[in-house]
Order: sequence, then C-alpha cells, then structure tokens
Amino acid sequence: MKHILVPIGSTESAKNTLQYAIDFAEDIHANIFVFRAYSSHAKAGTMINVDAIIERETNLYLKTMVNACDRKNVVIKLISAKGSVVDSVEAIDNELGIDLIIVGAKSNSIKEELFLGRTAGSLVKQTNVPLLAVPDGYTYAPVSNILMAFKSGIVKSKTVLKPLQFIIDKFKAKVHLLLVKTPNYTEEDLVLHKDLKEIQGTLTFTENATTFQGVLEHIKTHNPDMLCVFRRKRGFFKKLWEKNTILKEEFYSKVPLLVLKGK
Repeated sequence: MKHILVPIGSTESAKNTLQYAIDFAEDIHANIFVFRAYSSHAKAGTMINVDAIIERETNLYLKTMVNACDRKNVVIKLISAKGSVVDSVEAIDNELGIDLIIVGAKSNSIKEELFLGRTAGSLVKQTNVPLLAVPDGYTYAPVSNILMAFKSGIVKSKTVLKPLQFIIDKFKAKVHLLLVKTPNYTEEDLVLHKDLKEIQGTLTFTENATTFQGVLEHIKTHNPDMLCVFRRKRGFFKKLWEKNTILKEEFYSKVPLLVLKGK
C-alpha cells in the first residue's frame, strides 16, 4: 500500500481527515496525494481564463490545508482536476495506481443526520478503489482491533481482501469476523472462503434482518477501532448505494470504516 488519495472538501473536518491520513501514511510508509476537483461555468464571451484562475485557487487551498497539518516525514503531492470527483479519481487511479482512498465520512455535507455525505457516498458507490471513511473529529491511533461484518463467506475476487490483509500484517491487528445470517441466506453463505479463514481471529454467527443490525448488536462486545465491510454489487449496502448519501439511521460507525471492493 504505497499510494493514498485524500479528497479534500471545504468542511471544518477536512484538516482532521488529512491529518489522520498523514499519520496513517507515516506508519505504513505510504505517499499521499491530496486531491480536489473543481468546475467552472464561464459565460459565453468571457475573455479571462476562468479555469486557470480556479485551478490556482484550488492549488492554493490545498497548500494551505497541507501547511496547517503536521506533515511528519510523509511525501505529500497535490492534485487538482477539472470535472467530477468520481471521474477524476478514476483517471488518477489509472495513471498512478491508488491503493486506498481516505475521506471524511460526511465530506461536504452539513446535515447532522448523514453518515456518508455526497462525495464519500459517491466514491463508495461508483469507484472500485478501497476506501477508508473517517468520522468527524476522529484522532488517529494504530489499528489493533477490527470487526469485519458480512452476510456471505463467499469471496470471488482475488484482490478484495488485500487492503485488510496489509493492515492486519502492518499493525498486527486482531480480526473479529461477524457473519450475519439475514433472511434468504443459503448454506453456501455460511462457509468461509479460505482467505477469510486465514485472517480470522474470532468468528461469530448472528441472525439479523440486516448486516448493520448485526453490527449494532455485537459492536460493543468487540469494541473495535476499525469496522470493515464489503461493497458487493449485490448484497450488503445494496439499497444504501442506490443514492450517494448514507443516513446515520441506515448505517453509522464511530470508528473508521474500511470498505473493500474487488476489481
């Protein structure tokens, strides 16, 4: 895990998210790319180069954010791109190879009922890069205790678990697997893939209407400092990913949420 992308919005929590990313990157010896997308809507006949002005302002904002943080010994590079966040992230990933996105959970949203704002939600839904969503005000600490919740032990992607395996090895973290038997589960869902068995510290089976309800029931027992889930095209979060925001009543985590995705 060498390249971490940190999309920066204009919220008060942006500095906290960036500092978390820097602290995390220092521990795993990774480089950080601080990124912000911009758009312009110049009127016809405008003589000045609006794009150039906005790009300069965007870069200045990024430099200001970075300078406000303790940079440690981490290599930090700035990226500004015209267009949507999702399209820009895909282009950056294709060019540089991004191993992980670290983003503030609420991103640009100011709504208190939201867990994932529009930017974070769209990155979870529309990109294939693993993502770590950091709650507002969360202070970095090395990961030691991970709760991984899922409703099927079937793993088809050969790469989907790599970010989690890296974190486990780097921090010597313990993983508690929580297999949630939701309605219409099959016996095949209850059989763990060999890669899941390899990372298993403990294994708990629970029956709940949704995976999130299973997490709510067991999270105090394990007291994790990181929560991990799959983003499957079918299954967990299926309904939640139909829109680009996630309400706290639908899913919420007080600790960083690692979303694994298989390319």
